Amino acid sequence: MKIERMIGILSLLLQKEKITTPELAERFEVSKRTILRDIDDLCKAGIPICTMPGIGGGIQIMDGYRMDRTVLTSKDMKMILAGLRSLDSVSGSSYYSLLMEKIKAGSSDFINGSDTILIDLSSPHKAPISEKVTLVQTAIDLKQAIRFDYYSPKAESTRILDPYYLLFKWSSWYVWGYCRTKQDFRMFKLNRMDGLKLAEEQIHDREIPFPEFEIKTFFPSNVHLKAVFEPSMRWQLIENYGPSSFLIQEDGSLLFEVDEDEEGLVAWILSCGNKVTVLEPQSMRERLFAVTSELSKKYRN
Repeated sequence: MKIERMIGILSLLLQKEKITTPELAERFEVSKRTILRDIDDLCKAGIPICTMPGIGGGIQIMDGYRMDRTVLTSKDMKMILAGLRSLDSVSGSSYYSLLMEKIKAGSSDFINGSDTILIDLSSPHKAPISEKVTLVQTAIDLKQAIRFDYYSPKAESTRILDPYYLLFKWSSWYVWGYCRTKQDFRMFKLNRMDGLKLAEEQIHDREIPFPEFEIKTFFPSNVHLKAVFEPSMRWQLIENYGPSSFLIQEDGSLLFEVDEDEEGLVAWILSCGNKVTVLEPQSMRERLFAVTSELSKKYRN
């Protein structure tokens, strides 16, 4: 956490003409020796800091050195703190809260009023997902593989993964890495994991391609859907595909077309109940008929 502490020290020096070593040590809860080492590192980084001993002395940025104190505006700081708060919503520790306090130190001129942006990255089952996020972060830091049972629409399996990236995408948490079972790079949804733990295996040195997180890469389109929705479903189309995704017909119904994965579309269409009529393709009409027929039989009595 040294880099965060150095950022906090620099922030204080930019806001105050002078500050003492004991004040910095008390502020960041470290020894005076640690503060002096941080100051030395800041000097090596090209920031001209001078120290003056004795009564009235202290640490300050040298006169004549100009640094624009408005490089971070109030809006900039609010965006930074909103991002840190969002991580704290799913963190299993108080790390991000402590980091926010350090960045806030001496930055009161930048932060005015109450927080106006609130981002919560946790799931309804906050404790389990927080534990998984923390464990994956630990595995990445330690360069250690993870083991877990995985439940997908296609199958259930036990996987060993070399994790490289933890990401929040499509309203869910995922981990991306090298799957030793499939001998290839894969992405796994944390909510579908069970029995997640650190494995004994260390991560191998290998060339790591930067993942492309385009939705069509993971959910390739294999069907062209053409459907008519009732006017009351306009909110559903706007929420999922945007206000320009449909055409309003003369009778007020909504003509909708999209290229997407058939499995996902079938589940979505079923969730819309009798408010939608699929026109194309015929294969999906037949599949929906088969599913609803089975449901009718199940609940007939």
